[in-house]
Amino acid sequence: GDRVHEPDDKGARLAAIIKDTVARGGKVIIPAFAIGRVEEVLYWIKRLEDEGQIPKLPVFVDSPMALEALRYYTQRAEELDADIQGAKAVRRFTTAKFQPVTSAQQSAELVRSRIPSIVVSSSGMATGGRVLYHLLTALPDKRSTILFVGYQAAGTRGRQLVDGARDVKIRGQIVNVQARIEKIDSMSAHADSEEILRWLGEFPKPPRITYLVHGEPQPMDALKAKIEERLKWSVHTPQHLESVELR
Repeated sequence: GDRVHEPDDKGARLAAIIKDTVARGGKVIIPAFAIGRVEEVLYWIKRLEDEGQIPKLPVFVDSPMALEALRYYTQRAEELDADIQGAKAVRRFTTAKFQPVTSAQQSAELVRSRIPSIVVSSSGMATGGRVLYHLLTALPDKRSTILFVGYQAAGTRGRQLVDGARDVKIRGQIVNVQARIEKIDSMSAHADSEEILRWLGEFPKPPRITYLVHGEPQPMDALKAKIEERLKWSVHTPQHLESVELR
């Protein structure tokens, strides 16, 4: 509501981050939401591989839910965009050295490994899941990069890291942050303020009242002001526990 995403750069920044990390001999740890975002990350890594923009690294997906979702994506390939339908769907999500992590033992071995690689793991805001174990070893390592590819809500560990925290608490341990922390907003699944305004602007007539109910207070207030100024709509931002009766 209060931001505009960086423009799509066709994967240039992602490629630069991966190449820079590999040059340092580190890992790229990508906390990602298990449904949808993992597939998008794999699509871009595969595309950059095919275009020769990044080396063909081991790419691990360490999330049981993400692996199950990936199976459904490939089963329903006819519903995907035309350029990745059919047999192409499987190839689009399978990098040259793709390795699914299917057991807790494999995950633990991957955490201990120091081989330069890309690890995609959940949860996307680093609030839980297997990615925490990867962060325990990667965060103190100057060679590694933690790359966030989605919105980080206030109060989450991911938000602390993108805001520059030098120490974070993970599973009862205080972990010093030496790794590079990067964020790519262009992969966000949420519309930014301009996209929301463009969508609302297509309505044939304004609603009687518009309620903003998803987001943090400051971005919602900013979006409310933009809608009122540009579209001249009546907008309300409900308060905590406020109820509304529609008649």
